Amino acid sequence: MHKNNAGISNGRVVVVTGSSKGIGKSIAKEFAINGYSVVLNARNPDELSKAINEIASETKIENDAIISSFVGDISQEQTCKSLMDKAITKFGRIDVLVNNTGISGPSKEITDLTVNDWNEAISTNLKSAFICTREALKHMLKNSVRDKNLNNINNHSIINISSIHESIPQPKTVPYASSKGGMMMLTRTVALEVADKGIRVNGIAPGTINTDVNKDVLENKEKKYQEEQKIPMHRIGQPEEVAKVAMFLASPAASYITGTTVYVDGGLALLT
Repeated sequence: MHKNNAGISNGRVVVVTGSSKGIGKSIAKEFAINGYSVVLNARNPDELSKAINEIASETKIENDAIISSFVGDISQEQTCKSLMDKAITKFGRIDVLVNNTGISGPSKEITDLTVNDWNEAISTNLKSAFICTREALKHMLKNSVRDKNLNNINNHSIINISSIHESIPQPKTVPYASSKGGMMMLTRTVALEVADKGIRVNGIAPGTINTDVNKDVLENKEKKYQEEQKIPMHRIGQPEEVAKVAMFLASPAASYITGTTVYVDGGLALLT
């Protein structure tokens, strides 16, 4: 894929939630490399500031030139609204939204789960994606242009970072798996609603990726080996491999793709 010169904006704007580390940070970096103005979001201001500095340093982009940030809990409605307003105020538009915010939640059997366990996972993983999607679409729909011959599509895109567990059950993950299953239907339903408006909605379902979520596995040689043996490709994925798929889905190369989920899992889903 062609990449712009570092620091040169292509005029397009992406908002990436949960982007202070892991997959979210890699996605924000990938879009910045490709010339997007990027708005990052996270709850921890120190982690967010560190991520922005890392991205700016690695991509040779001046911080304020095409990178901005918004600190806040994305499970709260007002935070979602303020995040989108920040993007519009700073850059004047929103072309791509990446709903990446997520938590794994506790590993408990359903009889031991509390309502708080359930609410936290659903609010953080699913409700945030719903509200951010709703608010981003209000801006996107105002700017979406499509002619009768389908030759002029203003390529707006929403990408939901889900999990292979949106369709593959796993014991002791009821709130998490339920939230990801909901995200799959959010992706498909919204895609259907806006398919004729020049806006595409797709999902990415990562398998085991080298992030803090899998820290206990990655730091234990035996556990890591066992996990790798479960995966047909016999290795754990890297955040950058997810980020490149997100970039593809937002690009003109994916202009006829909507309502689908791309599994980035080394073939793990093939075994179910």
